[in-house]
Amino acid sequence: MSNKIVAKSMTKFFRFTADMFFRKRYGHRAIVLEAVAGVPGMVAGMLTHLSSLRGLRKGHGEKISEMLAEAENERQHLMFFMEVVKPTKLERGLIVLAQFIFWHYYLVMYIFAPRTAHLMIHYFEEEAVRSYTAYLKEIEAGHLENVPAPQVAIEYYNLLPEAKLSDMIQYIRRDEQHHADSNLTYSEIL
Repeated sequence: MSNKIVAKSMTKFFRFTADMFFRKRYGHRAIVLEAVAGVPGMVAGMLTHLSSLRGLRKGHGEKISEMLAEAENERQHLMFFMEVVKPTKLERGLIVLAQFIFWHYYLVMYIFAPRTAHLMIHYFEEEAVRSYTAYLKEIEAGHLENVPAPQVAIEYYNLLPEAKLSDMIQYIRRDEQHHADSNLTYSEIL
């Protein structure tokens, strides 16, 4: 089976699961998914770092830094949404379970098929862009309140003090597109 088929199949499975559980509860979806989204960058950065140490090579520093920065960026997204949406106890439990399962799944995948792992994250991030676009449309249509952006997001993105949720989501969507592009690049050069 090709890398592309495996990566797309896994993406469709995870997207279906998220769609069934959250439906149009975009803020709650973002909290759980952003808590899991920090895993790939941390795993890829950690394993690349360890590989560099084992091989006594200077190389890969840029990739290590970029993957760890991606993980931190996803954590920031989680912090933003924690201010907007208060997760339920069920969602907090789901975060622990999903992160535990996905950490181990992605760790094994990255060890044995790093190209497929990066390609899958490329597709995941494209799905994130689609989800945030749908979230924006719901806000623009007036179906969801365009509340003020949290202060932590205003400071992180250097937004205007009167920035709204929709402004924050546009920046997050841009971040997710960057993650999609960088993971596609890494899948091609491996």
